[in-house]
Amino acid sequence: MLEKIFSLRERKTDVSTEVVAGITTFMTMAYILFVNPSILGSAGMDKNAVLLATALGAGIVSMMMGFFVNYPIALAPGMGLNAFYAFTVVIGMGVSWQVALGAVFLSGLIFILLTVTQVRQLLVEGMPTSLKHAITVGIGLFITIIGLKLSGIMSIRLSLIPPTLEKIVAAHGNGTPLSFETIIEMGKLANKEVLLAVFGLLFIAVLMSRNIRGSMLIGIMTTTILGIVMGIVKIPAGFSPVSMPDFSNNAFFALDIAGAINMGLMTIIFTFTFVELFDTMGTLVGTATKAGLMDKNGKFPRIGRAMLVDAFGVSIGSLLGTSTITAYVESAAGVSAGGRTGLTAVVCGLLFFLALFFTPLAGLIPDAATAPALIIVGALMMEGVRHIDFSDFTESLPAFLTIVLMPFTYSIANGISAGLVVYPLLKLITGRGREVHWIIYVLAVLVVARFIFLSE
Repeated sequence: MLEKIFSLRERKTDVSTEVVAGITTFMTMAYILFVNPSILGSAGMDKNAVLLATALGAGIVSMMMGFFVNYPIALAPGMGLNAFYAFTVVIGMGVSWQVALGAVFLSGLIFILLTVTQVRQLLVEGMPTSLKHAITVGIGLFITIIGLKLSGIMSIRLSLIPPTLEKIVAAHGNGTPLSFETIIEMGKLANKEVLLAVFGLLFIAVLMSRNIRGSMLIGIMTTTILGIVMGIVKIPAGFSPVSMPDFSNNAFFALDIAGAINMGLMTIIFTFTFVELFDTMGTLVGTATKAGLMDKNGKFPRIGRAMLVDAFGVSIGSLLGTSTITAYVESAAGVSAGGRTGLTAVVCGLLFFLALFFTPLAGLIPDAATAPALIIVGALMMEGVRHIDFSDFTESLPAFLTIVLMPFTYSIANGISAGLVVYPLLKLITGRGREVHWIIYVLAVLVVARFIFLSE
């Protein structure tokens, strides 16, 4: 039955591998069950309602991806987009969260239209092969920096106040050594949580070096248990791993579509659409490439279906009461664990449903246990860099910018945008403009227009 649905033999995998991969993906994504309610709760939404929407939305859309597309890619409310929704739209602009959900719903309809008309598929097909591989590598570094930050191995300062010119001159004139605050630096390695994360990283690395099946899952669970022993993970008094979900407070169908239209939120709707467009394209291309789903012509079978599921996911999430649901880069963790089919996504989706009953247990897994898995995934996704022709500067520079801007600007969309602008520009200047698909020129113009006329 499962073989017929997911073509397991054709993808050179089996049920046990896919189940482990699905669990691994879920373990690296489970943080969204706690982070999303916190962020959207800042915008005045009921946290329990957001938790319900997050778990149900992730479960439904991930299973749609698994059954309808047979891709090992899970989906959930997107980080970054939820912050934009809460802090920029609701808090910053004073828009009610119901109207903001309406804007998310409308952006989903735009996605559905772009997918049905084959525009989104054309974007992927027109993407240069070098940029496709660069996207994979860039996402790997993006995942790595997330893992390093969550683990505490790396510290990122959220604010930087540069010294004034007068202070610099005065200090230099008095012979005082100049000191500048760094934005990224090593964390405090003596910290118990950081040491636990380092253990998890080395433990998973050893398991993977010995080709032990389910290395990441074993590593996550072992690190969590060690965290309990070390007293880092606190088990509350009267702890029960099982609890019934509370459906009394929900935000089902609370969105205000008419309000979004009447308020003229086209800029907001366009921003949701723009960021989601490139984030999803990057995640789908990067994860599908890592899973070996790209054919010899650089194309992906059923990519249209994958994008359609993603598009419906945006609107489904808003109907349930959460911000944009999108494909998750953490899906690469499941792929690295052996996931090759939609069964991985289905298992992950089922676990999101079950998470409604096991939220106390899921809450015990610390960042120090999941962060090492993300770092390992980043290392595995670096493999794609060898497919980029660094002897051709018109190929290497756009790929380089795509790679480095993803982690350094903390945005997949920014990295892809840079590549899309620089690639056709260099090809035109060197008289090789015909090597570029026409859709890339259109995208380049749209990207430039977006950064000139719109700001997040």
